[in-house]
Amino acid sequence: MFDLSSVQAASQDSTILAVIYASLLSAVLSGLVAWTYSATFHGLSFSKSYVQSLILVSLVAATVMQAVGDSIARGLGIMGALAVVRFRTAFTDPKDLVFLFAAIAAGLGCGIYAWTVSVVGILAFCAAAWVLYRADIGDHLAYDGLVRFSIGDAEASREPISTLLRRDLKHFALVSMREVAGGTRLDCAYQVKFRRGRDAAVLMKGLAEVPSLTGAHFMMQESTLEL
Repeated sequence: MFDLSSVQAASQDSTILAVIYASLLSAVLSGLVAWTYSATFHGLSFSKSYVQSLILVSLVAATVMQAVGDSIARGLGIMGALAVVRFRTAFTDPKDLVFLFAAIAAGLGCGIYAWTVSVVGILAFCAAAWVLYRADIGDHLAYDGLVRFSIGDAEASREPISTLLRRDLKHFALVSMREVAGGTRLDCAYQVKFRRGRDAAVLMKGLAEVPSLTGAHFMMQESTLEL
């Protein structure tokens, strides 16, 4: 059975057993962080190398903290070495940076042999990430995408479109409207959020049945944010 007190005692002398335990625990905790990130990911630019980096950076952090120990001189030396390295990775989603900090925190906690803090903290972080993912907190005003189409410039041609949008959409907002084809047609763009049980396929099928409507296409909101 895993004896936490014996590991804590052994870790005071930085024995090989303590180093192994710290590395294994940091790998397990950062693996949990990486799995949570993959399961709760939203967007288009999913990176396999980033998920793997979450695990590797935790091991690096644990190794660094064990190497530094209580030595101020070692800490200053490592700070100087890291200052030479230029990190230029750009994060398109702030949540990616948060998960990276969580993986680093797991490694730091294991590196200083703070077993309880590391385990409880990472479990709480992953649980919070799952709750936010399931509850869709902050998503009530977000739009699902952008729909664009061209219609005849007549009041009779707009009424079926208005009825269709109210049927399939929870929210919609007109983004742009301009005259085309010498003023005989209108090019319209709407930001849309679907009702529960509705999707882009249902909306596009309905638009295809509207007389005088042409050129309908739909763009996902994630793509407009990342382009």
